[in-house]
Amino acid sequence: MLEEVVHFLAPSRGKLFLDGTLGGGGHTRRLLEDGANVIGLDRDPDALQFARQRLAEFGDSFSAIHTDFRDYSDLLGTVGICGGLDGILLDLGVSSRQLENFDRGFSFQGDGPLDMRMNPEAELSAEVVVNEWAEDELIRIFREYGEERSARRIAGAIVKARQDHPITTTLQLADLVESVLPRRGRQHPATRIFQAIRIAVNDEFGALRVALEEAHRWLRPGGRLVVITFHSLEDRIVKQFMRSHCMEWIDRPELPEPIPNPECYFDAVVRKALSPSDEEVAENPRARSAKLRVVERRTADEKATK
Repeated sequence: MLEEVVHFLAPSRGKLFLDGTLGGGGHTRRLLEDGANVIGLDRDPDALQFARQRLAEFGDSFSAIHTDFRDYSDLLGTVGICGGLDGILLDLGVSSRQLENFDRGFSFQGDGPLDMRMNPEAELSAEVVVNEWAEDELIRIFREYGEERSARRIAGAIVKARQDHPITTTLQLADLVESVLPRRGRQHPATRIFQAIRIAVNDEFGALRVALEEAHRWLRPGGRLVVITFHSLEDRIVKQFMRSHCMEWIDRPELPEPIPNPECYFDAVVRKALSPSDEEVAENPRARSAKLRVVERRTADEKATK
């Protein structure tokens, strides 16, 4: 959703943006081309190296830093960003480069090690989750992160299989899941299980919640937070966060009357999530599930009035 991102961030000379999920640098390139400055973050060193080479022509207007986007608040404080940001972009999920590199273990379209670490230096890998986590924990993440109805059956099969030999490759795991839950329709039965394990390995929901909560501290008045999600669980977190911080009044049954919301930091720019155009989906089928949400930072002295 490149054009939508550019439209809502409205880059121009002198503006400063944070791209918390740099990836291949596609969004950042467009912001730089319009004269903005961009700080790009990614926990994947391969992505950073690729983006640095791709965007080297922009010189000091662009900086790429190896860190998890959940830590951007600490980072900005140490590098002296005192004036705030004009926009923050979070484009969540796994990049095409990561999916297509089977050695990273994100996909079962080809065989590879059970890894799934966005930061290869992290200790926790998918192999550890699959072979060492307790059955109850596997059931929990399959249900919570994968919304898998057959979580108990699949977790039980994994625990039984790993007693005989470790599960070390993506196709081993995918085939095991399919043996428990035969394929019906187009989606492979292991899709939700891989999603759940990936989210757990990278603590994706924890990172997202921290990053969202820090946004109001760094955005200038009028600065915008743009978030692109790729599945319903991520989108629910973003939707609930934006709704709670755009709500001017708190009205609960236990209160005698509505009271101003002290955490009303934002105004909604779009009321409902935007989806990619038919043209974009035709060109990039992976964009089909994308949802884009946008809020704008209020001025510090804006108060709710009844």
